[in-house]
Amino acid sequence: MTEPFSLDGAHVLVTGGTGSFGQRFCKTVLGRFRPERLIVYSRDELKQFDMQNAEPFAQHADIMRYFIGDVRDEARLRKAMERVDVVIHAAALKQVPAAEYNPFECIKTNILGAQNVVEAALGSPSVRRVIALSTDKAAAPINLYGASKLASDKLFIAANNHRGDRDIRFSVVRYGNVLGSRGSVVPFFLKRRLSGVLPITDSAMTRFNITLQEGVELVLGALGRLWGGELFVPKIPSYRITDVARAIAPEARLEVVGVRSGEKLHEEMITSTDSLATIEFPDHFVILPSTPLWDIERFAAESDAKTGWRCAPGFCYNSGTNERFLTVAELRELISRELQVELAK
Repeated sequence: MTEPFSLDGAHVLVTGGTGSFGQRFCKTVLGRFRPERLIVYSRDELKQFDMQNAEPFAQHADIMRYFIGDVRDEARLRKAMERVDVVIHAAALKQVPAAEYNPFECIKTNILGAQNVVEAALGSPSVRRVIALSTDKAAAPINLYGASKLASDKLFIAANNHRGDRDIRFSVVRYGNVLGSRGSVVPFFLKRRLSGVLPITDSAMTRFNITLQEGVELVLGALGRLWGGELFVPKIPSYRITDVARAIAPEARLEVVGVRSGEKLHEEMITSTDSLATIEFPDHFVILPSTPLWDIERFAAESDAKTGWRCAPGFCYNSGTNERFLTVAELRELISRELQVELAK
């Protein structure tokens, strides 16, 4: 099995550190390791102030650092990465409609910002590991957000081509919808559940599902197993949008409003084209870098106790054809636990 990557004594920087993922990641690291410094890099001073005064961060003030900055600012990133060992890149503009209305703002943060993170990491003599967060919308994208994250993924993977003889590795973790994340369907349905009517886009719609903590565990796991250049994709369940509605408001009437522009009926994390360069493991997949960086057969044989095998040509990891779907009861239990709400059965 993969040896866990210890962050004891490490200097860790998290871009977008005040976001949902960033805060959960920091909380997990503080509970599991003893880093030398845990640096939160973000733009919002109020969110940083609130985070500083919340537990468990307040009791770890000797370790926590709060750095106001934007990933669009490479000079500021270089300053923040002084003596940093590990970089987790979680900062992004994520709202699909906002990206469509403000396209270049999305590009400046998600693409130019990604390259700034790469350049700052390559310019820092101390950085050894960089992991960037991606999204299922980056696979065969049909909206700007997805396209910008696909470009970001390519930048981080290609960064391994320019590391020279340094021991620095860049990889990407791609996963599906985080249950209960801001702007997602679960909080929307929770707000509308007492109205008696829940609007759904299409009764056949499906999505991948992952909890916030599972996302954190994937990133921590990737730190321990990465060779540099992989795009990690976890094996996670799907859900049907109608089942989410039944879990939250079983008596509500479902009103079909149609699929919105830039939205898919089913999400993909691995396309049939990707299958030609994908290794499958018991609990995850790895999409290989387009530029060969290491021996692929040795990677498949040695990674995770020799359990990797090549995917069949034409394989597609799609939320609509996934082997595992959450039931209504499982969704109800997950939503109740993750969002701390009472749901009627």
